[in-house]
Amino acid sequence: MQPTIVNHYVRLISAKLERWVEAAVKMLPNIIVALIIFFIFYWIGRIFRDSYKSISNRFSDNRSINSIVGTTIFITIVGIGLFSALEILKLDKAVTSLLAGAGVIGLALGFAFQEIASNFLAGSMIAVERPYEIGDIIEINEQLGTVRQIKLRTTHVETYQGLEIIIPNKMMFTSTMINYTSTPRRRIDLEVGIAYNSDLNKVKAVLRDSLENLYGRIDSEPIEVFFNKFDQYSVNLNAQVWVKFPGNKGYFKAYDEAICLIKEAFESNKIEIPFPVQKIEIINRPQA
Repeated sequence: MQPTIVNHYVRLISAKLERWVEAAVKMLPNIIVALIIFFIFYWIGRIFRDSYKSISNRFSDNRSINSIVGTTIFITIVGIGLFSALEILKLDKAVTSLLAGAGVIGLALGFAFQEIASNFLAGSMIAVERPYEIGDIIEINEQLGTVRQIKLRTTHVETYQGLEIIIPNKMMFTSTMINYTSTPRRRIDLEVGIAYNSDLNKVKAVLRDSLENLYGRIDSEPIEVFFNKFDQYSVNLNAQVWVKFPGNKGYFKAYDEAICLIKEAFESNKIEIPFPVQKIEIINRPQA
């Protein structure tokens, strides 16, 4: 009994395999044509992508957006070739059904990966609008550094302490950001206090003279000095001087030199920079 059942299933499997082989032989020309069409479209897509990148890079220095558009062209052409090949194989309806199911799955995944999608979208907008570029010095969320890489999902910033910060592009696009490189100059504001017995006009003249040859100073911009406060121990003033901005280190160097020059000039002209003094009075009480 058992050999009879086994023989029955063997005959069924053999018959099924024979039909599959026959179908494969009949479909073989279509499979070859479909593969040829797909590879032709793939080849055309590569030519269009490389040609677009080559031409666009001559007229636009925004290589990020050029790369995105070139890749989109390539994927579109390859997609057309894929559906054409599937239509030859009469599998286009099956693929349509699969895409419909994939759409539902994609909707669910869209909610799960909403943050990633928003970062990609923000990265595309950054590539188009270019609020900053590689090499720019920026500050965002109290993080200061140089932009080293701009990707579709993240921006890489190197701080002056040598740390690499990876910031999501959504944050880069929506948060308040300072781009120090976009303007070629910066103003240094220096707060200093002088003694009450000082000659205020002399102080202004000495301070302006001391900053005339400051590192990176813009000669066309005047040095401004304003007294702004009667403090507890001093009369306070604010000195404003504009300097070129070759980089944030240059700005720090100018700030450092300005403080040294002011202190040197004040000491040479006997202008006192007061500091808080505490007076302690000791009272000797007579013993009873």
